[in-house]
Amino acid sequence: MTTSGDLLAAEGPRVLRTGRVYRAPLLIRELPEEVPFGFLGRVLPTTDTIDLNLELHRIPPSRALEILERARSVTEAELASSGAAGETSRLEVERESSGALGRALARGSQELWRVGACFVAVGPSRVRAEALRARLAERLSALRFRTRIPRYGVGLTLRPPEPAGVEPRPPGFWHTLPSDAVAALFPFGDETVAEPGGILVGLALADASPVFLDRWTHASHSWGIFGTTGSGKSFAAALFVLRTRWMRPDVDVVLLDPLGEFSDLVRTLGGTVVRLADPAAGRLNPLDPATTGNDRREKAARVVTMLRALFPSLTDDEAAVLDAAVMRLYGRSPGVPTFDDLAREVELGAPAEGRFRTLLEVFRTGSLRALNGPTTVRLGATPVTFDLSGVPDDQRAFHLVYVLDWAYGRMRSRTGPKLLVVDEAHLLAHHPPTAEFLDRVVRHVRHFDAGLLLLSQSPEDFLQLPSGRSTLRNLYATVLLRLPEVSPAAREFFGLTGAEAEWLPQARLPRPTGYSESLWRVGDLHLPLAIVASTPEYQLLSEALGAGPPPRGGAGREDGL
Repeated sequence: MTTSGDLLAAEGPRVLRTGRVYRAPLLIRELPEEVPFGFLGRVLPTTDTIDLNLELHRIPPSRALEILERARSVTEAELASSGAAGETSRLEVERESSGALGRALARGSQELWRVGACFVAVGPSRVRAEALRARLAERLSALRFRTRIPRYGVGLTLRPPEPAGVEPRPPGFWHTLPSDAVAALFPFGDETVAEPGGILVGLALADASPVFLDRWTHASHSWGIFGTTGSGKSFAAALFVLRTRWMRPDVDVVLLDPLGEFSDLVRTLGGTVVRLADPAAGRLNPLDPATTGNDRREKAARVVTMLRALFPSLTDDEAAVLDAAVMRLYGRSPGVPTFDDLAREVELGAPAEGRFRTLLEVFRTGSLRALNGPTTVRLGATPVTFDLSGVPDDQRAFHLVYVLDWAYGRMRSRTGPKLLVVDEAHLLAHHPPTAEFLDRVVRHVRHFDAGLLLLSQSPEDFLQLPSGRSTLRNLYATVLLRLPEVSPAAREFFGLTGAEAEWLPQARLPRPTGYSESLWRVGDLHLPLAIVASTPEYQLLSEALGAGPPPRGGAGREDGL
């Protein structure tokens, strides 16, 4: 047994040796304004030993209110002094936070705690222990923690706690914190989600625990994936489609693919590829009312939406003429109209002068003439992808809308689970009519046992319009990969902390690391996850999506999955 004398004899100015083990403590001199989510998982190594010693003492409510009142009085005095000119903003924040915490204490929703916290790097030599401590200090500093080494106070730092918490400790050991801050310091916590029958969506960054989600058991079956180019959106979407098919082999999968990224994967899975730029692939008649169950009034509204996506510069007068012509077309006969029929209706109601009579010539003699006629496309096995590669950029939104209309009709008419993947969804979010149609689809498809998976580079595209914000609110899960930046509007909408908003532009990318770092917003939970694939999944998807060779050493793969 080691005696106190032995401990003191082995104490140096910066480390404590007990036998062959060296302990190098590190104190938190000052915490950041917000403790980052999952910060322990980001600063504690998985292959070295670093202990976290926590000592907690609850402060009685009356004493806690006295402490807050004294802190508020000091802040008020500093604000009133002339020397506080450069600190006014910080002091006002402190005054406001003190008041809010005081009200929470009075309600009983918060408590005040005296917290002792100390990290201890453990190594087989003094050099090793101090090197571990130095790296830990760097990682904490990057998260805006201010640390200190208890020089000539190592023994006081590491001495066993007393029940009353009155033993002497070096500066930086004790902190006065509310309940929420105390909870953030605990190294254990279980936010793992394991929904029965769900698919593996990722591994928690904090402890690599798996997270399983089952889209079919929630009010909304729709998810969204947002991330900059190269963040792994397409790979993640393909991975989730694969895993969904494994769990639900009967699922009907349709992909709207503006860039043609999923065609090879669909062929590999034995599905059907429809390349819209190739006339030989067959035609979907955008005017066919079968997509609305022959509800001709509803179909007329959708036709106006898709044509306004094609002609975004329509004036209000031109839009009114178009709307009247479409309504006449669908009210006149029960047949299946073509663009020839629509052009004739427009010619009847449009003014003789102006450009409007010539707009629909694109369907008669122009680049969209292949759409002028009845539906001829023959769809085979699922999954089905509509490949828009080769379509002019200014026509992509139009193609997306009428294929989305067709897919909506397919989801409504078929039984069993359905999954619709919409890539480059921002093309639909930029125009009010198409954004409103997409929002309606997201809100209603759950009634047909169907869900959407929306892919876009940034959620900012959806925050500009009320219908876009409604779309985001109706996603059960929102996946945020690396983003170029997080605006105040996005931070407020998603309820992100400052640390989360700062972390997303730095989230790791799959090319250098072999996996994507992501923040999942699932209900009230914010889950930082690594999206990873097993070796067979990676091999299949990398070949089909052109993801390139696996990272050196196979990082990010789950060989035992």
